[in-house]
Amino acid sequence: MPNADVLIVGSGAAALQAAEKLCHQKNVIIFTKRTRYDGNTNMAQGGIAAALAADDRWEWHYEDTMRAGCYHNDAEAVAYLVRCGPEVLRQLLEEGMAFDQDESGLSLGQEGAHSQRRILHAGGDATGANLLRHMQKRVEGRVRLIEHEMVLEIIVQDGICLGVATRGENGEIRHYYAPHTILAAGGAGGLYEFHSNNSTITGDALALAYRAGCELVDLEFMQFHPTMLYVDGRCAGLVSEAVRGEGAFLQNSSGEQFMKGLHEQQDLAPRDVVARAIHEQMLQGERVFLNIAPVEKFAERFPTITALCRHHGVAVEEALLPVVPGAHFLMGGVRVDLDGETGIQGLYAVGEAACNGVHGANRLASNSLLEGLVFGERVGRHILQKPDVQAAPCAPAPQRGSGRPLPAKRDIQQRMSRYAGIVRTEESLLQMKTWLEECLEEEAYGTLPYESMTNEEVTVHNMLTAAWLMTRAALQRKESIGGHCRLDGITVSGPVAPIILTKQSRQLAGTGGKA
Repeated sequence: MPNADVLIVGSGAAALQAAEKLCHQKNVIIFTKRTRYDGNTNMAQGGIAAALAADDRWEWHYEDTMRAGCYHNDAEAVAYLVRCGPEVLRQLLEEGMAFDQDESGLSLGQEGAHSQRRILHAGGDATGANLLRHMQKRVEGRVRLIEHEMVLEIIVQDGICLGVATRGENGEIRHYYAPHTILAAGGAGGLYEFHSNNSTITGDALALAYRAGCELVDLEFMQFHPTMLYVDGRCAGLVSEAVRGEGAFLQNSSGEQFMKGLHEQQDLAPRDVVARAIHEQMLQGERVFLNIAPVEKFAERFPTITALCRHHGVAVEEALLPVVPGAHFLMGGVRVDLDGETGIQGLYAVGEAACNGVHGANRLASNSLLEGLVFGERVGRHILQKPDVQAAPCAPAPQRGSGRPLPAKRDIQQRMSRYAGIVRTEESLLQMKTWLEECLEEEAYGTLPYESMTNEEVTVHNMLTAAWLMTRAALQRKESIGGHCRLDGITVSGPVAPIILTKQSRQLAGTGGKA
């Protein structure tokens, strides 16, 4: 018997947008492994990009998105995103979503690689938190949102998704069945030592989808945000690109503004360019700072960042914020079409967990929340047109593991940063891959003995699996493009073929885990 019409794994912008479209006609359950506020949406300092200004055009937003993505984007997906974006935002405004205003109306900010001021913010640098609460209110009382319950496995039988297996705080494993399941559990920033993501974002969606038999695509394209606050050798939080959009600039400890002459857009160059420039400065022994002196009323414009700095003992009055690049956004993910279909009947993916090609090799700033809103709505509408066909489930067979000890999370993060980080080589990637395959149990490439594992152990195993998939993709991608930089690779300026990974391709290769 089905427990619901639709199950949604994840509780961010994409999940809630899909849920809002569905909950008026369907019984919807949302799962989140911690609380409803633990996710990247709540942490998003940046805004939402859309061609809303009278002197802006969606065609310009389209071209900016394609250029930032190195033209590896799916053109149809990009056109849909930028054409639908303004209408989706107008709907939020009509509902009472409070975006920031100035004397002329909506306050539109500038961010890297955008040719126009088109970024909407809410609460200065707290757009994500404001959007999340607005969207939670839209579905309040209409959906069942289950907190502190981790999805362990997607249940697939004869090529059909039947639902999910979960475990909550009491340790009880439950099976939920539904005709439709949406994977919206975010990306994989938490696989790295320095990252901007919520601590719950550990590649779960990639591991779940891989074990279910989905295709995964373009996992080598990890975007590193150039400016993470760097205190006492650790990443303390994100410093939004909007700060540079308001006039701040990068300099090294010698006072050199090193982005000048490096790129035509200087400090507002695409994120991969800026992140690698900072990385190069650090390799030369320089410290890197964001000079915020040109930003008027910084504390008023960026209250979240100001509070973050003060909490960590960084004086904004001195105008120099120490920064370091950190993993931020995964352009690749579960391969889907524009309706979120994965290729497994009844299973969909949306948001950062998915890849429909909209971001190409490098995401344009402030297109992530927009993607969740636009394609979350499209997936919801698509499911409303699908029949609710539920196959009779069989009891899942228990899986047995060898009990091999798992590494610590920090060990995985440090190794990924060192061997599969901002810049890569075949040698470093092979080192990473070899270590990961020593950690992974042979049988667990396709199944997971979650009955004999704690939720924390499942999380670590998901991290290993996601890291292994991303490292394999990075090894296969010989070209340097967008978020993927191979020091020993070739540079290209146009589209490249996608890198697709599946359980089946590994089995066909017959390489015993070494594919």
